[in-house]
Amino acid sequence: MLLHFSKYQGAGNDFIIINMMNNKIELNQKQIEFLCNRRFGIGADGLMLVLKNDDYDFYMQYFNADGKEGSMCGNGGRCIAKYAYLNKISSSEVNFLAIDGKHKANIIRSSVSLSMSNVNKIQDFEDGYFLDTGSPHFVNFVNDLNSINVKQEGRKIADESRFSPMRTNVNFVEIKNNNIRIATFERGVEDETLACGTGSVASALALHHSGKIKSNEIVLIAKGGRLKVSFEYKDNFYQNIILSGDAEHVFEGEINI
Repeated sequence: MLLHFSKYQGAGNDFIIINMMNNKIELNQKQIEFLCNRRFGIGADGLMLVLKNDDYDFYMQYFNADGKEGSMCGNGGRCIAKYAYLNKISSSEVNFLAIDGKHKANIIRSSVSLSMSNVNKIQDFEDGYFLDTGSPHFVNFVNDLNSINVKQEGRKIADESRFSPMRTNVNFVEIKNNNIRIATFERGVEDETLACGTGSVASALALHHSGKIKSNEIVLIAKGGRLKVSFEYKDNFYQNIILSGDAEHVFEGEINI
C-alpha cells in the first residue's frame, strides 16, 4: 500500500502526519513502528492521524514511536494545527479534539500557540514533582544537566513502581544564569527527545509551584529549541495554559507499507 505522509517538527520534536479526513486506511502497531523507525522507515518521535470530527476542525489521534496509541503530545498538537492550516482544513485559529479534550491553536507566521489542559494537582516528592499535563510527567531539578544521562536515568525513574502501571515521562531541569534548560525522556519513544511540549508545560508549572520561578510566563530551552509556557494561577489551580513555539513543515512524500 502506498501511503502519502507529511513530516513536521516543533522545537526538534518530529512527527509523521497522515490525513485521514476522507480515507479509511487502517494502520497497525507494527506498521506505525516501522514508519517511525529512523533507519528503516521515515523516522519520527511519533505519528498523528488527522481524523474527521463533526464538531471540530478535526480529531488528533497520536501514536508513540513504538506504535502504541499515546496520550496528549503538546508539540504534536502544535504541528498538526500548522498542518491543518497549511492544508486548508482550518483557518489560522484551529479548534480540534484530542484524547485529553478540546484544544485551540493560533498560528502567526512560524509560531503556533496551543491551549493545554488545566492542572489542579501537583504531587510533591522528595526528588521532584509529578503532574499530568495531558500526559504524565515527573520533573526533577538538577544542578548540571550535562552530567545527566537522560535516557538511562529517565528510564530508571519511569519504571519505578510509584508510577506504575502507566509509567511516566521524565524531565530534568536546570536553572543557571537566568536560563532554564530542559531535557526529557519520553516513554513510548524510550529515549531522550530534542523537546517535549507537555514536559515543558509540566516543568514550567513545577517551577512555579516550587517557588523557584514567580513569573506566569516561562521560557524553557530544550536541545531542539525554545518553548514558552504561560498560564493563570489561582487557588492551587492552573488554567489558560498556553504552549508556544515554532512549528515547521519539513517534507512530504509517499512510502510503501
